[in-house]
Amino acid sequence: MTSEKQRNWNPQTALVHGGTLRSEFGETSEAIYLTQGYVYETAESAEARFKGETQGFIYSRYANPTVDMFEKRMCELEGAEDARALASGMAAVTAAILCSLKAGDHIVAARALFGSCRWVVETLAPRYGIEATLVDGTVFENWEKAVKPNTKLFFLESPTNPTLEVVDIAAVAALANSIGARLVVDNVFATPMQQKPLELGAHVVVYSATKHIDGQGRCLGGVILSDKKWIDENLHDYFRHTGPSLSPFNAWTLLKGLETLPLRVRQQTETAGKIADFLAGRPEVSRLIYPGRPDHPQADIIKKQMKGGSTLLCFDLKGGKKAAFAFENALDIILISNNLGDAKSLITHPATTTHKSLSDEARAELGIDDGTLRLSVGLEDADDLLNDIESALKAVR
Repeated sequence: MTSEKQRNWNPQTALVHGGTLRSEFGETSEAIYLTQGYVYETAESAEARFKGETQGFIYSRYANPTVDMFEKRMCELEGAEDARALASGMAAVTAAILCSLKAGDHIVAARALFGSCRWVVETLAPRYGIEATLVDGTVFENWEKAVKPNTKLFFLESPTNPTLEVVDIAAVAALANSIGARLVVDNVFATPMQQKPLELGAHVVVYSATKHIDGQGRCLGGVILSDKKWIDENLHDYFRHTGPSLSPFNAWTLLKGLETLPLRVRQQTETAGKIADFLAGRPEVSRLIYPGRPDHPQADIIKKQMKGGSTLLCFDLKGGKKAAFAFENALDIILISNNLGDAKSLITHPATTTHKSLSDEARAELGIDDGTLRLSVGLEDADDLLNDIESALKAVR
């Protein structure tokens, strides 16, 4: 099969066949190469490999055949030239932000970020002399006002965690281009099935592959995708020398997850939309946010840059923490967890878990109060989930 044919594949086909390497045994399922190192036929071939004169693997901290298959398959899905797979989503976020920056540089980031992402931008980067400014990313003028002569990187997630705000990726990318900066987008909540940041002008895309890409609660993983030049000049040495590489076994698990990603995301999104419509009319709910509904605050942007809704929704219960905890504890099918993107439906109370490290003021800025809940919709029957939610709402009343 030619590479040209592969580039023309639809996502469902690319996610089953893309990037596959077969050994001389002709295995159907991708092989797991659980090896640390590689041998060379001669001393001269080893020298040539290290010089980059011949292709091949050197050490699994740098590259591995199973990990390479996962990276290539993600490139085909995302439309990227190159990728590096990492041990976790946060390893990917940290590497994508820090690998191209130095002391004296400046980051502009949307303030609505996952707690650990915000810590990297707001706390870790300044320790190394990198300035950071956080803005309300939903207002484009805020990005423009925050730009400084030393601004080198923009960072955002869209939709955001947990309140599902949406940022105009194309507009921020154009601003980044105008000043010679790079835009890094965390695309976890949208998934590559619903949004393609590189097509919208973003320069770098990151995923916690732990979420929808695995999607079955089995392993950790992360991936960074961009053009080959940026990866060669910025990420390559950072990755090679700091060692955040993905294990071959996890790469194999993620390859298996990619095969069913379109099916899972489609069903999860459809069910999430039904749940959102149900909750929107409930008297116990004071606010409902879902990217697939016309009442979403950034509905016009969603139509422009997303192919569908989301597998997640956010809602506030009247009665604050007491009501939220009563609701969670009364659920039967939906599980209490801080994870998302799983085959099992998961409910999270951000104020006491994922965003606990933020101050009360910071949470209030993000629209997170004590009654806020984030629901990650799984693959269960939609009617069963609706019945579970309706039953739990009785505990709130």
